[in-house]
Amino acid sequence: MLQPSHQSLQVAAVPADGASPGRANSSPWGRVPVRDRNQDAPWHTEAVCRRDEAGLFFAPSKEPTASRLSREEAAKRVCGGCPVMVECREHALLQPEPYGVWGGLTAAERRVVLARRRRREVELKKTTHTTAGPIAAAG
Repeated sequence: MLQPSHQSLQVAAVPADGASPGRANSSPWGRVPVRDRNQDAPWHTEAVCRRDEAGLFFAPSKEPTASRLSREEAAKRVCGGCPVMVECREHALLQPEPYGVWGGLTAAERRVVLARRRRREVELKKTTHTTAGPIAAAG
């Protein structure tokens, strides 16, 4: 089994399940409240990954599959303990960021999320047009 060189990372844990602010959640690292949403500071100033090496979040060229999967899992563990994971994920989805682990998702996982969102928007438009048509015609 591969032992990633980044095993010594120390991460502050926060709820990853969308718990309400001020409510603690059990995690492997302990109980830490959700970040207080300070709108004055950019979200990335509180990102846990700012303290880690970028190599954990971005693939080196020609990285073997086993190494990539191990590195991505380690990066996701860091993301799981980050107080701005949701903001980071939304940033990566809106940009869209084509490389690296952002907000706990790999580039491939983000493509899946974006495809689902596009399908959902199309379905929503179909539903809106279907229900709006007869009402508009009756008026």
